[in-house]
Amino acid sequence: MIAKIVCYCLNGLEGVPVEVETDVNKGIPAYDMVGLPDTAVKESKERVRSALKNSGMLFPMNKITINFAPADIRKEGAAFDLAVAVSLLKASEQLVGADLKDTVFLGELALNGDLRPVSGLLPILISAKGHGFSRFVIPAANAAEARYLGGAEIYPACTLTEVVRHVMGTERILPLETAEFVPHAEKKNSADLKFVKGQPLARRALEIAVAGGHNLLMVGPPGTGKTMLARCLPGIMPDLSFDEALEITKIHSVAGVLGEEGIVSERPFRTPHHTATTVSMCGGGNRVVHPGEISLAHGGVLFLDELPEYKRSTLEALRQPLEDGKITVSRAGGTVTFPARFMLCASMNPCPCGNYGSANLTCSCTPAEIRAYRKKVSGPLLDRIDLQVEVDNVSYDELVSTEKRETSSQVKERVDVARNIQRHRFSQSGISTNAEMGEREIAAFCALTEESEKILRAAFERMKLSARARGRIIKVARTIADLDGSEEILPKHVYEAVSYRIYDKMG
Repeated sequence: MIAKIVCYCLNGLEGVPVEVETDVNKGIPAYDMVGLPDTAVKESKERVRSALKNSGMLFPMNKITINFAPADIRKEGAAFDLAVAVSLLKASEQLVGADLKDTVFLGELALNGDLRPVSGLLPILISAKGHGFSRFVIPAANAAEARYLGGAEIYPACTLTEVVRHVMGTERILPLETAEFVPHAEKKNSADLKFVKGQPLARRALEIAVAGGHNLLMVGPPGTGKTMLARCLPGIMPDLSFDEALEITKIHSVAGVLGEEGIVSERPFRTPHHTATTVSMCGGGNRVVHPGEISLAHGGVLFLDELPEYKRSTLEALRQPLEDGKITVSRAGGTVTFPARFMLCASMNPCPCGNYGSANLTCSCTPAEIRAYRKKVSGPLLDRIDLQVEVDNVSYDELVSTEKRETSSQVKERVDVARNIQRHRFSQSGISTNAEMGEREIAAFCALTEESEKILRAAFERMKLSARARGRIIKVARTIADLDGSEEILPKHVYEAVSYRIYDKMG
């Protein structure tokens, strides 16, 4: 008898339907799998055999052929175990009268018949729902992420025995109730700006960067608070919408780093070590293509501390994602495109010793050493960083001052207002922040007054700016105007935007 059960595999962030066809025939006992299964799928033969026996069911001692269709797509992972087990039971006529119509089965089996969780479940469910499926049997351990998918019947099972009883109708599993998404009011991994002493220029740059989604570079001696300032970023970023949370959760689910909550409820803040490889940053793998750090930072912040210490090739790989908001990874296992719309925040010392340009510290580096150090970060990458701000040492009086400072929540209120202005402005453009503007949006929403144009022209010629740098200055000026509640980009907004191009001024 032939049985057909629907399962799904992943291609990047998209689920691909796979039909598990099982043929149980008379003949010399054999157990063959075809349809491009990888090692993990092939090993399911032994997991399924033991799970059936230890669950009190019969394993057919016949010639068994299992086909994973379509045969031209490589099948990877252990999520096929449950579908294989159910198809074997059906083909061996142990599920006569079972209700299997339009049901997707997903899950890894333990040898005793328990169901174990699988990675990438949420993107699979979303894709399957888009293909018209509305009934799913999944491991109970994946219930946390599955409960946010509405409009579907999702049955969380703990064991293979529960699944069999459910499809036979003898003991139904209660479907999951759809959960309501609530973003985190308090950011677990963020510091608060009220604890930052001094640094008014850097605080202002942080606010502008988050308000417009701009990239930020902080340059200054060691111990001036660059890392602390960066860790304040999540606390002033807008709350996640449900659609944003789902997209970020899909990435984290595929990467296998999703927390117990089942959904990402606050914006990511990723801080890869400077020894990170290009593959770990961009994504990839030998056969299965996994998202990298820049995709895990999608919708949030990628913080690169001590920027020049990263490998040159790793930093150069960021150039295309910073422009396009996505990255296409090509490997032997296929070509996959992951979203990578993140805010880059980087910090670095001005020279090897860290004291160059400091108001109260003496630099011990030679001009050649300083040039060599700065050349570790290429001009094209710096050109893509909208705000470049100097962070100097704080005086002792500022450190011991008890003066009340603005909290992150107070700054976030202004950021939310500016983001709402942008959301309304770009409602028909398919973007949401000033940093995402292209030439068309700049022409439509960033008209400069005659005086503002003169200021920008003078800066362009004196600082020898590139066309990209000019566009980014205009975007930053637009954000500053939004924070001021101004429809027009005034000269003071352009002046401030130009002041954040410290490397261009040094050139």
